Parts: sequence; C-alpha cells; structure tokens
Amino acid sequence: QVQLVESGGGLVQTGGSLRLSCVASGAIFRISTMAWYSQAPGKQRELVAQVTSDGRTKYGDFVKGRFTISRENAKKTVYLQMNSLEPEDTAIFFCNVRVMNIIGQTNEYWGQGTQVTVSS
Repeated sequence: QVQLVESGGGLVQTGGSLRLSCVASGAIFRISTMAWYSQAPGKQRELVAQVTSDGRTKYGDFVKGRFTISRENAKKTVYLQMNSLEPEDTAIFFCNVRVMNIIGQTNEYWGQGTQVTVSS
C-alpha cells in the first residue's frame, strides 16, 4: 500500500501565497507522475498541475502562471507553490501519485485532501 500525506493548506487573503506538500510512503518502487487536483464545492475535481518523473510539467488553464509544481524524488515529495491566490481558488486540493511497485504494476493513489480558503 501507498500512503500520501498532504500539508500546507489554510486560510489566506486575496493575493496571498501558500505552499502545499505531499509526501508518499509505503510500497513504492518508482513514482511516475505526481499531481495536484482541486475540487471546489459543487464542482468536479480538476487538474491543477502535474509533473512527470523527468520534470515535464502541465498546468490547468486557470492557473495562469500563478502556481508552480515541483518534486523532490529522494524525499518522494511533491510541492505546489501558489501565489496571487484568488477567492475562486478556494477548494480542497488533492495530491495524486502514480506508483509502480516492485513487480511492475502501476497504481494511482489519492491523498485525503487539504482545504485552501482564500478570503476576499
């Protein structure tokens, strides 16, 4: 099994910044893609950002250059630096990781979510 522990969410004013972290542990042979998704009340979960094992990144259109995803492979950790936050960014942010185990199976795991609230 694989466990994901997220941290860094909270309440921030418009224009503020937050840094989310997600640490993976457990039966991990290799981690491929690491990503962050967000889900606002009444809306579907959507991709915020993802980073592949070789460092290629992809962002949701709504990010508009405000967020940066990064990873530390040795620590099995993915980060999301969020700047210029807006009330519309208020959501639960979920860490998502694709993991290969020692026998070559790839599975996808989700964190429990961390609340980000941006006040106007």
